[in-house]
Amino acid sequence: MIRKWFKNKEDENLPGFWQNYASCFEEKLPRKVSDIRFVVFDTETTGFDFDEDRILSIGAFRVENNNIEIGDNFEVFLEQSHFNPETVKIHGIIKNERFEKISELEALKGFLNYIQNSILVAHHAGFDVKMVNKALQRHGLPKLKNKVLDTAALYSKTRISSNLIDREKTYSLDEIAETYNIDLIERHTAAGDAYITALIFMKLLNRLSNGKDVALKNIYRV
Repeated sequence: MIRKWFKNKEDENLPGFWQNYASCFEEKLPRKVSDIRFVVFDTETTGFDFDEDRILSIGAFRVENNNIEIGDNFEVFLEQSHFNPETVKIHGIIKNERFEKISELEALKGFLNYIQNSILVAHHAGFDVKMVNKALQRHGLPKLKNKVLDTAALYSKTRISSNLIDREKTYSLDEIAETYNIDLIERHTAAGDAYITALIFMKLLNRLSNGKDVALKNIYRV
């Protein structure tokens, strides 16, 4: 049996599902945006403390060639070891609700298998990425390897180009959705917010690329 070669030798000593994920990055991403597989995702959590709070659910959709691939989606609900009644009014997931739930580790395995080397997209992405990274850390795993785009930051770039920017303002998902006349379907569910974010992302890509099939680096540098 031929062992896989990894640029990061630490990956060789990690579980097989992580090795499979890490091996995806041996292949370079396509240059053009239309050829790239994006995964737009969202997490619902018990709160905002990265050490104490936990992920309740993860929702994600694949976006490719300016299309949301509805049939290729990801959604899981996690078993809860931590419960915060204060956040139930936001996400609506109560401790004993009858969703099929899986362990945090199983959720991470499924998520890594789904995203592979895709570019991750989220609204205020730093929060969601850090929550996933904290979960990975609890299981002795490294941080996510994927490139990341933040729709909040991308939206700010469109405002800069239109001279409408308020540099102190942080734009919420609701505000941007309203600007683009996007219905807030299933708001504050991981899958619902991921879908709304995916719709926003496609509009932002079109604006930032002026409708052309540009290279990914042009989106990052806009």
